[in-house]
Amino acid sequence: MALDHFAIIESTLREGEQFSGANFTQDQKVKIALALDEFGVEMIELSSPVASPQSEADVRRIVGLNLNAKTLTHIRCNRDDALRALDTGVDGLDIVIGTSAALRKHSHGKTIDEIIDLAREVLVWVRHQAPDIILRFSTEDSFRSNEADLLRVYLAVAQMGVVNRLGVADTVGIATPNQVYNLVHMLRRLTGLDVEFHGHNDSGCAIANAYAALEAGATHVDTTVLGIGERNGITPLGGLIARLYMSSRDVLIRKYRLEKLYELDHMVAEMVGVQVPFNNYITGSTAFTHKAGIHTKAVLAAPETYESIRPEDFGLSRHVQIAHRLTGWNAVRNRANELGLALTDTQVKAATQAIKALADQRIVTPEEVDDMLRAYAIAGQVS
Repeated sequence: MALDHFAIIESTLREGEQFSGANFTQDQKVKIALALDEFGVEMIELSSPVASPQSEADVRRIVGLNLNAKTLTHIRCNRDDALRALDTGVDGLDIVIGTSAALRKHSHGKTIDEIIDLAREVLVWVRHQAPDIILRFSTEDSFRSNEADLLRVYLAVAQMGVVNRLGVADTVGIATPNQVYNLVHMLRRLTGLDVEFHGHNDSGCAIANAYAALEAGATHVDTTVLGIGERNGITPLGGLIARLYMSSRDVLIRKYRLEKLYELDHMVAEMVGVQVPFNNYITGSTAFTHKAGIHTKAVLAAPETYESIRPEDFGLSRHVQIAHRLTGWNAVRNRANELGLALTDTQVKAATQAIKALADQRIVTPEEVDDMLRAYAIAGQVS
């Protein structure tokens, strides 16, 4: 997996706009686009300008920001849609058409042969109109499509010689990592083209599937902030970063401003009216919180013992809880040191037992613990 050649296609302003609580104003879209650009994503995908007059105006506004990220818009396999999209000045078109039996019957009514003919008509025309445009062709509902049908479509498109990459979409979140790996690997081997993965999270596999796609040679992965999108959404930006961090920390630090992730997650959460989950990847309130005595002792001595991700890489800090019955005396001593209190080991251990005893009776606040430690310090000075 060559991460130096891997790109994030950040789709909060396209897929994310399909989230039930999303109703972004243009100013909010601009704010999100600027924040994503500052984070360092390579591409930002926008809603189709055909969706509404406001959508078109939003696309034009964001294109006019002259971001470092490439701007893409997601459209149907339709020449009129493509013409409108090209007129906005975006850097790339993401063209899609459904290939599963259900979508062929209930969405557009075309056979596989008709899909191939339409793709040829639209893709060749787009390339003729805009020789330098970034052009992607994707099937929709790829993993409920017949494999033979998929291969006919993908190979036909590849042979046209006009697209930059192929897209595969787990549109309803049914794929497993093994299925994703096999399809992406096959397309890379048979076509030699870049491959993009778009995965929904209906069965909780979006991050694992995205990682499997990269292992298989995918060059692009779609994400949204907090994973927002249709139904349960798609691969979350923070979740993908967390997974990639485990194998390629140095690459991620070089490619992205990781310290901007917390601001991104909380900004978008506020815009769409949700809370960042307490256990959210990296940016959740408990992501770097340690409680059990055996954990806190080791973490205070060497953080890597119980942290696979360094909070400081994301501009965050760890939190050691001590106001509870599971607390350990090493953690209590650390807090005393933070308060500038010179307690002996005997005093610290006595304070620890007092905290445990009180916590067995009721909830203890951090402020109460600090007061107890100060009392032990004063008592030590008096004696």
